[in-house]
Amino acid sequence: MIAIVPRKNYVLDTNVLLHNPGSLFAFGDNNVIVPIYVIDEIDTFKKDLSDLGRNARQVARELDELRKKGCLSQPVEVDNGGTVSVALGHRSPLNSPGDSRKMDNLILELALEVQNRDRSIVTVLVTKDVNMRVRGDALGLTTTDYDEQNVSIEELYSGTTELSISGEKIDEFYSEGSVHLDEELSANQYILLRNQDNVGQTALARFDGEKNCLVPVRKLRDGVWGIRPRNKEQHYALDLLLNDDIKLVTLVGKAGTGKTLIALAAGLQKCLEESSFHKLLVSRPIFPLGKDIGFLPGDINEKLNPWMQPIYDNIELLLGVNQADKQEGRSYAELFELGYINIEPLTYIRGRSLPSVYMVVDEAQNLTPHEVKTIITRAGEGTKIVLTGDPYQIDNPYIDASNNGLTTLVEKFRKEGLAGHVTLEKGERSQLAELATQIL
Repeated sequence: MIAIVPRKNYVLDTNVLLHNPGSLFAFGDNNVIVPIYVIDEIDTFKKDLSDLGRNARQVARELDELRKKGCLSQPVEVDNGGTVSVALGHRSPLNSPGDSRKMDNLILELALEVQNRDRSIVTVLVTKDVNMRVRGDALGLTTTDYDEQNVSIEELYSGTTELSISGEKIDEFYSEGSVHLDEELSANQYILLRNQDNVGQTALARFDGEKNCLVPVRKLRDGVWGIRPRNKEQHYALDLLLNDDIKLVTLVGKAGTGKTLIALAAGLQKCLEESSFHKLLVSRPIFPLGKDIGFLPGDINEKLNPWMQPIYDNIELLLGVNQADKQEGRSYAELFELGYINIEPLTYIRGRSLPSVYMVVDEAQNLTPHEVKTIITRAGEGTKIVLTGDPYQIDNPYIDASNNGLTTLVEKFRKEGLAGHVTLEKGERSQLAELATQIL
C-alpha cells in the first residue's frame, strides 16, 4: 500500500516572489498561499526598471492568469497538482500600514491564522529574510528559506587541489608535456603535483577534460601587462584568463586577492596585444542591478563614475599612468576614445548580443542566478566572459553567500570544458590590507 503524504500549506513572503516569480509553482502538489499584504508590497515595485520591477510585474501577470481559472480567495488548481490562493487576514488590506516592519508583522499574523485554521495540515512560512524566519520560529511557525540552488560557501568548489605522485610520473609530465592519472577531477581543475619521493619537487598542472590528462600551466615569466602572478592561485587564474578555448571564467576571493586586476590585465593583453577579441567590455552591478542612474548629474559616463572608479584605478595602474602623464592629459580615456575598452552598466545588457568580446563582470556576487543567466546568454561567437566577486561581501538583500549567481554558476559549470574556476586565497594588495582582512 502506498502511503498518502498530506498536503502542506506554504505561505510565501514578498522577497520570495521578487526573487523568483516561478516560486508560485515550485511547491509540487501542495497549497501555496500568498498573503494580500504581499500583493500590496509587490505593487510598490511594479514601476521599477530593475529586475525586481520585472519580477513584480511577472508575479502580477501570473496571478492574473490564475484569476481567470477561479476566484483567488479560494484555492485555484495549477498544473503541478497543487493550488494557489490569495489569503486575507482579519485586518482590512485597504488599511494596511506602509511600514515594512508592520507589513512583516501582518504576514506573520496571517501565517499563524492559516496554521490555526487546520492544525492537521503543516503550515510553512517561506521567506528569504533571516530575521523573519527567526521571528516566525519564535511564534511557533515552521519557517524555511527559499532556494532551489543553495550552495554552501564552505563547500564551494575551489577549482584547485594537490596530489602526490611518483617521481616517474613527475618526470613523464615534464618530458612528455602531459600525464594520465587515475583520479576523478573536474574539467580545467588545477593541481599542484608533489613528488612523493622528493617533496621539494612540484609542478603546476591543469586537467584537460577533453584529452583526459594533466597538462602544464603556461609559463608567465614576462607577466601580463606588467603583472606577474605572486602565488599559484593567481598563476592558475591567468592561465584560465589567457586560454581562448575556455569561454567562461569565474574568480572568487576576498578583497585584495587581485581578482579584478588580473582579469583586466588579461583582457588588455588579449584585446590590445594579441587582437583575439574586438574589445574589452567591463561592467559591474549598479546596486541594485538595473537601478536608474538618472538622478545623478551629467552624461552616462559621469553618472557611472562613482561605481566604476575602482575599474578606472586598476586600468590606470596597468597602463602605468603616473602623475606626469596626468598633467600632460594622458589617461585611460585614450583607450576608451579609440573603442578598445567599453565600460557599461549591466542595466543595459538585456537583449543584446556580444560577439568577439572579452567581458569582465566585477562584483558578480551581487547578482542573482537569473541575472547571471541573462548576462551569459548574451555571449556571441568568440566571446569570453569573466565574473569576479567575493561571496562574503554581498549588498543585495535578496541573496546571500550561498544562493547568489556567482556561487551557483561555479557549481553548475564545474564539469564543463568551456568553463574554469579558481578561488584566490591570499591577499596581495598590501601587508596592511591582508592583516586587516585576517584579524578585523
